[in-house]
Amino acid sequence: MMKLDPATGKELWRYQAGVKYESIPYTAACKGVVYYTSSTIPQGQPCHNRILEGTLDMRLIEVDADSGKLCDGFGYHGQVNLMKGMGYSVPGYVSVTSPPPIVNGAIIANHEVLDGQRRWAPSGVIRGYDAETGRFLWAWDVKKPNNHGEPLEGQYYSRGTPNSWSIMTGDNELGQVYIPMGSAAADYYSAMRSPEENAVSTSIVALDVKTGTPRWVFQTVHKDVWDYDIGSQPIMIDLPQGDHTVPAIFIPGKRGQNFIVDRRTGKPLSRVVERPVPTDTDVPGDERSPTQPYSPDVPAFEVTRDLKETDMWGMSPIDQLYCRLKFRQAHYEGEFTPPQIHKPYIEYPGYDGGSDWGSIAYDSTTGILVGNWNNTPMYDQVITRKKANELGLMAVDNPNYRPDPSASEGNGPQADTPVGISVSPFLNKYTGMMCNAPPYGMLTAVDMHSRKVLWQVPFGSARANGPWGLATHLPLTIGVPLNGGPIITAGGLIFVASTTDNLIHAYNLKTGKEIWNDVLPGGGQATPMTYEYNGNQYVAIMAGGHHFMQTPVSDDLVVYALPH
Repeated sequence: MMKLDPATGKELWRYQAGVKYESIPYTAACKGVVYYTSSTIPQGQPCHNRILEGTLDMRLIEVDADSGKLCDGFGYHGQVNLMKGMGYSVPGYVSVTSPPPIVNGAIIANHEVLDGQRRWAPSGVIRGYDAETGRFLWAWDVKKPNNHGEPLEGQYYSRGTPNSWSIMTGDNELGQVYIPMGSAAADYYSAMRSPEENAVSTSIVALDVKTGTPRWVFQTVHKDVWDYDIGSQPIMIDLPQGDHTVPAIFIPGKRGQNFIVDRRTGKPLSRVVERPVPTDTDVPGDERSPTQPYSPDVPAFEVTRDLKETDMWGMSPIDQLYCRLKFRQAHYEGEFTPPQIHKPYIEYPGYDGGSDWGSIAYDSTTGILVGNWNNTPMYDQVITRKKANELGLMAVDNPNYRPDPSASEGNGPQADTPVGISVSPFLNKYTGMMCNAPPYGMLTAVDMHSRKVLWQVPFGSARANGPWGLATHLPLTIGVPLNGGPIITAGGLIFVASTTDNLIHAYNLKTGKEIWNDVLPGGGQATPMTYEYNGNQYVAIMAGGHHFMQTPVSDDLVVYALPH
């Protein structure tokens, strides 16, 4: 952690958490820190104002906001060990990857568990801690709903339960926290999941911050085997309803479906329709849900609902022919095509489709909601245990595991189950280009008064993208893959980076016209922030880069001053 002068960038203090390299799951990055003002320590005393960080090696750390020194009264000399009660693990298997919100004095801690490793992975338990002292308050263990205490000596939180790795949303007024949930461990195989796990997987769960008891659950996918965990932060909005507003939660997701529910009750504020979906799978014993929820009255973040062979694309007729052949060779029945063993299957939208962890932005003055999102399919195949063993796939906690930098990110052993999984983007393997036609990234504005799309544009240029990993340097706006979210200023500007063209952009909120951009020193796979200091407004972004998206990695914080 570092504290910088907001006008000059001069370093004022630095705290080194000492996270070791082996504890880094993917990229040495976090999504933010939390500012907290103590109610027990007088103003002017150390640790009256604090900064809270969740680390990749599973610690909560509080430091004094003025000096950067540890708050000795928090936990054990300023730190809380989140591995307590987790049972066996290895460094990097579980990590805090999002800032823990503080709601009515309670720190709410979630964590990532690496995908695709084994069915009995470390627990996805959610826990509450006192923000003043670090004292344990409660736990929400999906399989032990009536036990909110810490495990006794020699016991552990339930293994393999759904985890929440993304950004939670705190509601001080209602005393609850909205948790975006993933699925139970072994993402692409559901036959071994319990009814309790199925009930909360790929859902928003509202927990009481005093007790850890669920108040309501809203599920966006039933029996998820597509890695459609909710990566987007659920956003609190006051939804326009005629001449009044209703306290609501807007729920974007990887499918591109957008749901709106009453944050007091979890009841839908727009129609939710259960529609029949394909169920034909050759994965033994793993039955699919016959229906899935849709939100027909809220504009979806989608280019098309289903892919067709004519949607295949290439730089030349040969490239297009290759992709059309791959399309024909795969099993595909439209959205929610069930996983298959006998042949590859197409997952569209892919697990990085729709809206991911950057989520959306909402301007309460105009009622305009803005989201940037992906239009990217995946090309997957369930593989037998024998095949997984032949490929050398093994869980990270296997003593014989050795990292393979050349391996696909999505290949997973799914140990403790009968099958593994092979996952990759739907690419032309010879050029590295996507097989579906662009755009791959979009920026959309929705008028929440009318629930209609105000404008929609392809987002991102080809300047840093091209075949064989070579940049074309062409400033053509085609819409490129992205990760990270937008912000909206009071002056009616959208600031957003996220794209693989390594640019940060400014758009007019009402027209969608791009009015400015700048080249970042690294990939802008982050959400910008804006602040005021001494009468000046600034926009800042961490240009850290992204491992999966292969954008340049840097340590640079870039800050722009807005004109008066």
